[in-house]
Amino acid sequence: MSALALAPVPAPTPSWRTDRLPQLRARVLGGGPTGALTALALAQAGWRVQLIDPLSGSQLQARRRAYALSHSSRMFLQRLGLWELLSEVAVPFRSLRLCDLEAGRAIGFGLDDVGSGGTRADGAEAVGWILQHQPLMQRLLEQLEAHAGISLSLGDVASPGGNAESSGSAGPQLPDLLVAADGSASPTRRSAGIRRWRLPYAQACLTAQVRLRGSAPDQAWELFRREGPFAVLPLGDGTTQLVWSAPAERLGRLEALDPVAFLDALATALPERLQPEALLERPRAFPVALELARRFHRGSLALVGEAAHRCHPVGGQGMNLCWRDVEELQRQALRAAAGELPPAAVAAAYGRRRWADVLLTLLFTDLLVRIFSNRQPLLLSCRRLALDLMARSRSLRHLSLKAMTLGPCRLPSRWSQ
Repeated sequence: MSALALAPVPAPTPSWRTDRLPQLRARVLGGGPTGALTALALAQAGWRVQLIDPLSGSQLQARRRAYALSHSSRMFLQRLGLWELLSEVAVPFRSLRLCDLEAGRAIGFGLDDVGSGGTRADGAEAVGWILQHQPLMQRLLEQLEAHAGISLSLGDVASPGGNAESSGSAGPQLPDLLVAADGSASPTRRSAGIRRWRLPYAQACLTAQVRLRGSAPDQAWELFRREGPFAVLPLGDGTTQLVWSAPAERLGRLEALDPVAFLDALATALPERLQPEALLERPRAFPVALELARRFHRGSLALVGEAAHRCHPVGGQGMNLCWRDVEELQRQALRAAAGELPPAAVAAAYGRRRWADVLLTLLFTDLLVRIFSNRQPLLLSCRRLALDLMARSRSLRHLSLKAMTLGPCRLPSRWSQ
């Protein structure tokens, strides 16, 4: 047999690899934290990205809110090269106190619970971090403006949103990927005809910033009360962010109180050791619901963040779940940039891989709210037993903290990169 006969015959190169690979383009609709991070992640994957939002840069920064960041977000930001920049303004909490005020039990999570087998992981500096919206958006917008592969269209109310069929056909060139990161009311999702399931909670949430005595500057609190969960998050310099869940009617009354009356009402809702000193901003209440899109993609359209799902803020899962969307979308975009996946299949591959994490996280937060927001005697007994066991077992605390901070579908043996 001749050498020529033994030579392998090269497989034909798919046309999408030769014709489309150098031209990979994405359009991201929505310039909030999730949309901004999506644009940066896709640009780092080698795509050219256009980011569109009807709000200007200053308007995108104006929102008053704080986010709890977990280790899943920290690890992703490190891979993007953004963690060093954002850690400058992130406030670490090294202790998390979980108190079931109805069952009369409390447990603490600390750095020793962040690791493998109950031992502290190398480089574990915090249980989590609190990051305020304004400095977060300021830094993300600076990165967007400096990136040569990203074009910004901010503050233009006439900017086209596109849809799943046209994939942004109103633009000068069809993108290979259209990303809807335009929030829970997503007009892009509606125009694509993607319906959602929505389960409103009887509770609403109220947020406010207050100065408190009695809490360490690096300690966060998750309080379970009959009327709903109550989070106290450190912002530095004695300032805390409150996320207060209660019936909407009650929160509406609290929102209307003068500062002195509000602080008096707040004192009755907190453990005795936490004493409110000053109200630093006007409290604001908002409705809460469990929301889930019936599909996460259509054609070249991918839904990320609250355009795809929304959960109760208990446990600080919302932002981290949204950013795990971005992480998976970048993973599929990298496959397309490497020629391993047709660009037209990126949205579908992303959508298939996000269901397990999203469903488990929504189920987890919903169960927390329903189990801990009542005084049913049998459940009270079960809660006491579970918290007693967790208080005595470092392994149980370790596993619980992993599920909360890495996501239920990613529990590696090591936490740090």
